[in-house]
Amino acid sequence: MTTPDTATDPQGLAHQRAVEQALRDVLGQRVASATPRPTLPARGAETHAPFASGADASIYEPVWSTHPVPRHATQEQPPLWEEPATSPFFSGAFTLPASPTATAVPGLPSATHTAGPEQAVPYFLRHSAVAADAAQAAAHSPARPGVGGYDVARIQADFPILHQRVNGHKLIWLDNAATTQKPHAVIDATSAFYERDNSNIHRAAHTLAARATDAFEGARTKLQRFIGAREAAEIVFVRGTTEAINLVAQSYGRANIGAGDEILITTIEHHANIVPWQILARQTGAVLKVAPVNDRGELLLDHFAALLSGRTKIVSVTHVANALGTINPIEQIIALSHAAGVPVLVDAAQSSPHLPLNVAALDADFLVLSGHKIYGPTGIGILYGKRHLLEAMPPWQGGGHMIRDVTFAHTEFQGLPEKFEAGTPDIAGAVGLGAAVDYLQSIGLPAIAAHEHALLDYATELFTRLPGVRIIGTAQAKASVLSFIVDGYSVSDVAKHLDRHGIAARSGHHCAQPALRRFGVEATVRASFGLYNSFDDVDALVAALGQLVR
Repeated sequence: MTTPDTATDPQGLAHQRAVEQALRDVLGQRVASATPRPTLPARGAETHAPFASGADASIYEPVWSTHPVPRHATQEQPPLWEEPATSPFFSGAFTLPASPTATAVPGLPSATHTAGPEQAVPYFLRHSAVAADAAQAAAHSPARPGVGGYDVARIQADFPILHQRVNGHKLIWLDNAATTQKPHAVIDATSAFYERDNSNIHRAAHTLAARATDAFEGARTKLQRFIGAREAAEIVFVRGTTEAINLVAQSYGRANIGAGDEILITTIEHHANIVPWQILARQTGAVLKVAPVNDRGELLLDHFAALLSGRTKIVSVTHVANALGTINPIEQIIALSHAAGVPVLVDAAQSSPHLPLNVAALDADFLVLSGHKIYGPTGIGILYGKRHLLEAMPPWQGGGHMIRDVTFAHTEFQGLPEKFEAGTPDIAGAVGLGAAVDYLQSIGLPAIAAHEHALLDYATELFTRLPGVRIIGTAQAKASVLSFIVDGYSVSDVAKHLDRHGIAARSGHHCAQPALRRFGVEATVRASFGLYNSFDDVDALVAALGQLVR
């Protein structure tokens, strides 16, 4: 572990003591609060829709929150940024939901695990009406039900690509952490744009240009609401998470990070949240620091706090680790970093399809995500940044609508967000991404999360009864990823075996080589669940693996 040299620096010592106090304050949230949990309203009396992302996410009380978000009696809520900066969820202590009553899988002993209704829902849905419904369903429903009445068959019907056979078997898509499939709503929205509205945006006076501009900017507003940003101008369209991180590194980083400064990341980052910072460090003489994780793949928060110093200029951290499924304690990471005066970039590529997001409540400085991870098109994503940060950042690329006026001596740039959107953007992609957000909202992030966590619990339990199968990444707080190896088989051989059964799972290092090497492996097989996966899909996966290990 690297620690700041404060022994001969009174200012540095004072700074470090402030960080240590912040750590004690944050970890003190683990002590049970005397504040009573809110009483659940009677069914039918709930005043909020069961959608918990963006502004609506503030109604879901985080576990271990010092300042619980109040339930308002009416829908007339003050703006989120006027309320206490409390996350809509907390990535801390976590109990996976109870598995449904399992159908026996050939060659495996029967399940014995049971859990009470309190364990049947994800941590960020506890003490909500949605949680109560899910717990009741888990306790009383028949074999392999959808949690809380979740209709997976109806959802599967929305995805045309799933209605095919691969190698003589029904396609089971378990490569969702790489990319998700697209519902009819997204395909139709993209197709309709090209069929009816296709035009460049912002500059022309004709009708199609106006319609295209309205569709593009309407999508921006949808994304603003999806992540709980204060205004649409804080949403910058980019090609995806990778481009967004590179933009921040080359714009904010080049302007604010110099020789001897430090950039702090974690061991379990995707390459896209490592390499841009390495490049910046080489360009500027900065130092890249890495916070360690334990043997379960969980961030060692005290080590992270110790690495914060007066030289730390940015923290960039994944919310959900793509190779392991670990949910990082993003609320505490931001609190500790801000106590040290350090801005935080949240990589939400893997959390955005699974967890409610609210950047205002989290007080995230930057947040990035990719459209194709949330059932939208490829080649589109967003960078969120606080207005004052984006306004101070120089453009990263030049050309197109980001220019207000040009002479050979001087160029004047547009304001936010156009300043960072050089060239012709992926207009149809943005429209499709907006449709994807609409689709997710129609189901509800809480319902999706409860279903996926039930799948994860069910699959994890069955995997423990597969001899020679080792799960890589066993964090208590985990999203719907099972990364594993099978004794005696290469990961590519396992993936090919699964493919022969129509099961699409990823094999390789998942663009997270340092994360996997922490666990002594170079590659794994990764089964990652999405909103359209079912308990039958898990049974098929386990049965196929059972043929290898029996």
